[in-house]
Amino acid sequence: MTTTILITICILLLIAYIFDVSSSKTKIPSVILLLLIGWVVKQITNNFQIFVIDLSPILPILGTIGLILIVLEGSLEIELNKSKLPFVGKTTIISFVPILIFAFGLAAAFQYFENVSFKIALANAIPFAIISSSIAIPSAQNLPAKDREFITFESSLSDIFGVLFFNFITLNDEIGFALAGNFVVEIILMLLISFIATIGLAYLLSKIKHHVKYLPIILIIVLIYNISKMFHLPALIFILIFGIILGNIDEIKNLRFIKNFQLATLQREVHKFKELTIEIVFLVRALFFILFGYLINTSELLNSESIIWAISISIGIFFIRFIIFKIARIKINPLLYIAPRGLITILLFLSIPLNQQMRLVNNSLLIQVIIITAFIMMLGLMSVKPEVKEVEKVPN
Repeated sequence: MTTTILITICILLLIAYIFDVSSSKTKIPSVILLLLIGWVVKQITNNFQIFVIDLSPILPILGTIGLILIVLEGSLEIELNKSKLPFVGKTTIISFVPILIFAFGLAAAFQYFENVSFKIALANAIPFAIISSSIAIPSAQNLPAKDREFITFESSLSDIFGVLFFNFITLNDEIGFALAGNFVVEIILMLLISFIATIGLAYLLSKIKHHVKYLPIILIIVLIYNISKMFHLPALIFILIFGIILGNIDEIKNLRFIKNFQLATLQREVHKFKELTIEIVFLVRALFFILFGYLINTSELLNSESIIWAISISIGIFFIRFIIFKIARIKINPLLYIAPRGLITILLFLSIPLNQQMRLVNNSLLIQVIIITAFIMMLGLMSVKPEVKEVEKVPN
């Protein structure tokens, strides 16, 4: 039985790899194919009456690890310098404002049709307001460099702002000025922790001589993230700051604390660390979406009661995005269409407290919105010619 399970997992991951490699040619988002793989495996196990243990508890674990590593991967790719400050400010606004507009608008609709409190409606609306960096970033790999940078920055910040907003709403019974003040204090505290932890981890990365060095760093990152979450701190801020600082060592090499490091060694280690992160992200993302596809029931996918809501939500997503892009003078094609919902949407949906859940917001609605937004992204990407990439030079 063990041999069969291992063979099955290896075959599924190799198929996922083929999908990932071929997505630039087919323009089909790998997430759709991964969900399909999982669903097919479920049909096979059902038809042949193969016993499989309940795998649903594994999904939140994979989702959390995937979220951490995907934001880390994206932040490592972000290049910051003085000339890019206007771009950073503009992208930050573009990633934050649509979350507020869409979440409040959808919450108002939920409140009206489902007769629930606005707070409960808002908790259920926020997951649909967030762009999934786990789908957006890989899908943008064949776009021009500026477009890739925009999608990486926008989707990573969307994840962070969305999680902060979601936790703020769901973890507090009453919203007021005192609570908002506490939230600001939490952000400042998280920023302080992030800078201290980043300096310490960068130092370890440049000094560890043992042949196993990158995995302990990743484990410490996951540990800091989860401990921060236990105290309801905005933990994704740490991931973003850590990745941006490591990815921009050249820009901050004149700072006092950086001068104490072996800069050439640190740059080499960061490059290797980035490569390892990319590999692990692929593994975790593939396992997550295959497992989610496995847990999908056909009746949920074809649920006619939720499809109208799913289509309306998808239209709202791209309508608001279109208006924001027009106001901000962002080019429409293909950036408008790269606003998929995915891992972060699922993860927040699973995190909604029992006393704040709604009948309407269920697996069917979630799956349908994910598939519709991924399909729209696919159509948008079909109009783009792949960019010829230069070979990245490895630091000496």
